Amino acid sequence: MSLSQLKRIYWAFNPPTVEKRTDALRFGIIGAANSAAWALIIPAKLHPEVVIQAVAARDRKRAEEFAKKNGIPEVKDSYQELLDDPNIDCILVPLPNALHFEWAVKAIRAGKHVLLEKPSVSNSIEAEILFKMPELDQPNPPVLLEAFHYRFHPIWSVFMSLVNPADVVHVDTYSMIPWWFVNKDHIHFNYNLAGGTMMGMGTYNFAALRLIFGAEPEECISADVKAFTEGVHHDCDYEFKAKFRFPNGCIGEAFSTLQGPTVWHPSYATVTHRQVEVPDKTLPPSQEKFVTREVTIHGFIHAIFWHRVDVKESYEIRDKSTKKVIKKWTESRSQKAHTPKEAGGDLANLEGETYWMSFRYQLEAFVNRVKGRETAYWVDREDSLNQMKMVDMAYEKSGLGVRPTSKFQAN
Repeated sequence: MSLSQLKRIYWAFNPPTVEKRTDALRFGIIGAANSAAWALIIPAKLHPEVVIQAVAARDRKRAEEFAKKNGIPEVKDSYQELLDDPNIDCILVPLPNALHFEWAVKAIRAGKHVLLEKPSVSNSIEAEILFKMPELDQPNPPVLLEAFHYRFHPIWSVFMSLVNPADVVHVDTYSMIPWWFVNKDHIHFNYNLAGGTMMGMGTYNFAALRLIFGAEPEECISADVKAFTEGVHHDCDYEFKAKFRFPNGCIGEAFSTLQGPTVWHPSYATVTHRQVEVPDKTLPPSQEKFVTREVTIHGFIHAIFWHRVDVKESYEIRDKSTKKVIKKWTESRSQKAHTPKEAGGDLANLEGETYWMSFRYQLEAFVNRVKGRETAYWVDREDSLNQMKMVDMAYEKSGLGVRPTSKFQAN
């Protein structure tokens, strides 16, 4: 690991605190989840328009400890008290999956803007209700964002600029967490809390496939899982490999495990395009040129640590009449982008520092939406609904069944 990389990671987790504006949005956090530090607390230190005002947890003592550790000024006695506070503008929901639906619905009905941890809900039944709430179609509705943070990082924009969805024929995606990071008793493996790897890291893979193809899967061809079978862990996959058919017979594959090898392997997505003709005026009229492009993004989920986009283009020159290959060669290049300026293109003039995590870029977009400003990228409601349909499709094919629907009645 280089010195510059170490410095970047240090500043990512120990960022300089910026001066807050008087019109800063005041966030409340429902639940004292460790993930809140990555999702909001650290990014908020770098945002002049965000203040973490309050937290509530099932156990007040735990909430008090969380508040003290993170410099949060207020502790509420209950989730509902947090929602009832007129001084709170926005809510972060980092609760276990099974509680997302209830508290996102309640927060929206309380008029709060909601940053909702992925997966948004437990299944597409809940997604249909949440993302079609009438409150979200009113003038000046609350902002609701499913927190697929990696999609906001500049390197994802670079990667997608090199992908032509119309020409993609195959995509392979990979993500993992080592076995020592998540034990069997973690909420990821609790069926009643909508646990499972496809609900955890797998959602990143599924979202990547949908974005790369620019389409929704028509069928889950296979979903092979390794799953726990006893107690609260029953039907919770700790590893899976799924294959989907997209329009025009294209194939997307996803592998993820929460019980991976000891050494962490960065996530990746490899995209193979069909061979296409390339205009080349330097060639004689009797010849034609073709290219097959392969693009791989490494480390896309947590790009702050390490990432890279590799492009490999395989060229052929053929005789037009005989189709005989006259010449073949391959060209390769790589690119990194920690900031919008490094990404270039439409992002070049946007703000960003090398130590900004994807969560910080996500928070920038969220605040801009709340403030009525334009955003370079967004995850809309239809996108989130389709995402849960894909997750359900895979769980049905696996034989484990979709995750249970909440008993909370939204109507």
